Order: sequence, then structure tokens, then C-alpha cells
Amino acid sequence: MTTTTSTRTLGRTGLDVSTLCVGTSALGSFPEQYGYEVDEGVAISTIRRVFDSSITFIDTSNEYGNGDSERRIGAAIAAAGGVPAGTVVATKVDPLRGSDDFSGARVRASVEESLERLGLDRLPLVYFHDPEKIEFDDAMASGGAVEALVALKEQGVIEHLGVAGGPIDLELRYVRTGIFDVVLSHNRYTLIDQTAAPLIDEAFEAGVGFVNAAPFGGGMLVKGPDVVKTYMYSPASQSTLDRVATIKSHCDRHGVPLAALALQFSTRNTKVASTVVGMSDPVRVDQTLELAHWAIPDELWDDVLPLTRA
Repeated sequence: MTTTTSTRTLGRTGLDVSTLCVGTSALGSFPEQYGYEVDEGVAISTIRRVFDSSITFIDTSNEYGNGDSERRIGAAIAAAGGVPAGTVVATKVDPLRGSDDFSGARVRASVEESLERLGLDRLPLVYFHDPEKIEFDDAMASGGAVEALVALKEQGVIEHLGVAGGPIDLELRYVRTGIFDVVLSHNRYTLIDQTAAPLIDEAFEAGVGFVNAAPFGGGMLVKGPDVVKTYMYSPASQSTLDRVATIKSHCDRHGVPLAALALQFSTRNTKVASTVVGMSDPVRVDQTLELAHWAIPDELWDDVLPLTRA
């Protein structure tokens, strides 16, 4: 079984990125959400393992681990003597933790913090993160967050701009401005939820790269509904639990891990440039590559695809 992941062009950016992207929310240690801590040495080793793999796309954010995710990635970059050729490290601008300040000044400060933590002099891709935290008109206003991002791009500090969030209608509004080169959506294009489909189609037509995060829905689509009874970190409905149980039964019959099916549901869509999977241990890098290349028979897809649209 090959464990070399393929690449796709990230929309009009012209960047070639691996179809797998390493998510680093847990890498900075976030036990409140994930239920476990991540040692700094393990985190750095994880990124070093990524650098040695065929994965060339890393996703982080100013706020992950209160900045520790970026710091740990920066330490791995320093230990490796720089970012490997062809690898893209993307980050996001955020308000300070506990603050609702998403002004232009805060965006500029967020970028400066990220540059320092990562040890970089320019950022290849920066997302406007969780834009639902601010009114669209305020974000787009003179002196606001988006104007600050555009100015940083014009100054060469940022190479490409993205928007990353949840509400699909809001992300579509930002895509339609023509300002953003990439859009990232989370938990909305999975085996059991395809509400991001209109965004994927419109982004593709506009030449905007689409990145799909959280294909496992917070864990249910890895371990199954008997173990994880939440979807997107909230209690799942009985109909959702039943549907996932049925999908898993088909996987079991074919000897295919549910996680492999869930991951490849995203990666098989050629309009999805890359799929973000959280990794906070070197072993997880190899496991994810294996899942991405697990042989899935056509019969299994025939069995489950009608269930994904229920």
C-alpha cells in the first residue's frame, strides 16, 4: 500500500499542496476540547515527521494553544533549518483570547505575532478566522480587518489570503468579494453532512481553493457511534447515530475502517484541494497516510453513498 499522498493546485494561488493537510489545533495542547495534553517534544517531533513525509500542507492559527501551536511549529522549522521546499504553512488571524477585538490593528498584531512564533519573514497563506465573530459590514469597512489583510498582502508580508469559518452563507459572502484566494470550511463536508457543497461548487468555479477541515466530525466518524455519541462536539441526534451505525456496518463487512471511508469521502472529491486532519503525534502522521490510501471497493461506495445524502 502506497503512503505517498498526491497534490492538487490550491485554486488561483498556484500553490501545489498535498491532498492531506496537518491540522494543529491540538498540537499546542488544548485539553479542554480534546481531553488530553500534548508534550512540547512530541509536538515538535510530529512536525518533523510531517517534514519527512509526503504531506506538504500545515494548518495552524494564532489562537491555537494560546500561541503554542505556532511556537512549536516554529521550533520544528528552526530544528529543520527552515521550511522544506514545497511545504506551505498556513495560519490565521484571531482576536486575543477573551477579547472581541477584530479590528484592523488587531489583525496586524496577530500577523506580527505569527511571524515571530513561526520564525518566518513572510506568510504564504493567512486566513481571516471565524469571521462570524464580527459583522460582515464591520469586517469590510474602511480600517477594518479585511482592509488590513489586503494591505499586508500588498506589502508582501502575506502571499495569499483565505477565509476560514463555519457558516456557509457567510463564507460565500466573503468568497464573492473576490478578495480571498482560499476558503476553508470545517465539519460541513463529511459522510453525514454536505451543507458545504454549494460553497465548494462556487469556490471551484471562481478559482478559489477549497480546503475541507474536520472530515471525522469530532471523532464519531473514526470510532463509531457506540464510542463517540457527539458530532461536531455536540450530542448527536438518534437519527445521526443510527445512520453512522449503518455506514459502519457496511465498512465492517468489507473490512474497511470507518475512518478511511470518512477521510476518502473528502479526498476523492477533486474540487477539494486538501483535507485537514488533526495530528499531534508522529504515529498519527503515518496512520493518516495509511487511511488516505486504504483500498476501498466500489461496492462499499455503492452501499454508503445513498446514506451520506440522507
